[in-house]
Amino acid sequence: MSNKKAGILFQDTPEQKKKLEEVIAAHKDQPGALMPILQQAQDIYGYLPIEVQTTIAEALDIPLEEVYGVVTFYAQFSLYPKGQYKISVCLGTACYVKGSGSIYDKLQQVLGIGGGECTPDGKFSLEACRCVGACGLAPVMMVNDEVFGKLTADDVEDILAKFGA
Repeated sequence: MSNKKAGILFQDTPEQKKKLEEVIAAHKDQPGALMPILQQAQDIYGYLPIEVQTTIAEALDIPLEEVYGVVTFYAQFSLYPKGQYKISVCLGTACYVKGSGSIYDKLQQVLGIGGGECTPDGKFSLEACRCVGACGLAPVMMVNDEVFGKLTADDVEDILAKFGA
C-alpha cells in the first residue's frame, strides 16, 4: 500500500528497516511501548507511512487501527514526509484576522497539495501552525526558519520562486 494521494511511493533502506527492528525489539515487552517506538520510527523515516505503522502493529500484536489512531491523534507525528522546504503558515488569531487563511489556500493551490502533505518531488511540505510569536508582522509564514511577514496571497508565488518553485 503506498500513499498515492500525495504521489509518494514509500521505500525504505535495509539500514532503516534494521534500525526499526532494533527499536521494536528494545521496547516490545515494555508497558506503553507504542509511543516510544512511534517516536523513534519517525526519527528513522522522517514520517510514519502506513507500511511502517503496519510493521509496528504486527510486531506488537495490536490492531493497525490502534497504531493509526495514536499517529493521527498526536500532532508530533506525520503521515507524510517533510519537504526540503517546510512551509508553515500561522493561523493564530492575529494572523488569521489579517488574512493568513487566504495565504494558506493560495499555497495549497500553487503547490497542488493539502495541509500536512509534501509535493511529489519532495521539495515543499505545507502545514498550518498556531502563533509563532511574530504577531506584529501578521500575517506570517515560515519557510524552514525564515520568517515572511505582512503578507498577502499575492506574495506567495514570489516567495516560492526564491526556493526554486
